[in-house]
Amino acid sequence: MKAGTLLILLGLLLRGDLLARQEQFLGERVVHLLDEPRHRPVRQEGQLTLLDVRIKPGDESLPHTHDQPILLTYISLADGPQNGRVRVNLNYSIEPLIHKVGNVGPGLFHIIALVHDGSGQPVSDDDVAVGTQVDPDIDNNWFRSYRYELEPGETTALQTHINPTFIIQGSEGLAHVSREDGLTRELAYPGAWAWRKAGSTYNIANVGDSLVAIIINEGRLQH
Repeated sequence: MKAGTLLILLGLLLRGDLLARQEQFLGERVVHLLDEPRHRPVRQEGQLTLLDVRIKPGDESLPHTHDQPILLTYISLADGPQNGRVRVNLNYSIEPLIHKVGNVGPGLFHIIALVHDGSGQPVSDDDVAVGTQVDPDIDNNWFRSYRYELEPGETTALQTHINPTFIIQGSEGLAHVSREDGLTRELAYPGAWAWRKAGSTYNIANVGDSLVAIIINEGRLQH
């Protein structure tokens, strides 16, 4: 059987599976992830969309479809703070999922999600950041994710990221994200974030009085 025929058959099987899953939510409005009202888009940058996802105790999302790779930074769940832990799902682009998410409480469900609409073919294999002092916790064709835990008064070295980056505060604390030209963005609460364009250079300083967790998420540029 030819490769093209196999791809067509695979596409039909996945479409059939998705339709079967939609039947679970008959009578309900099924929307795309980017259109679900609790998944609030806060930044669109080329192939990248940053979502601030918040579900209050007792609330539930609409049924929604995931069909793109996604990088999830957990700020809090119903049972409490998550300290900015990160996980990734690349399979949605191969096997779409329809689901809905509820929160029984007592805490806020809060995730900062980075969605990638790229092809999975990075523009360059030579796009690793320069000046980082930690290795990436996640590194694949769509995303890289770095984590810093900075003590009071601690500052990272200047680092340059070839790809667009989103800097997210994962814990309580106070941090400054400062560009080479001195322009500074303050992060003051869990879930606060700053964006830096591809090729920008910056450092991060803990200007508070307690340890702060900072996550840097890259969306790799794609063909």
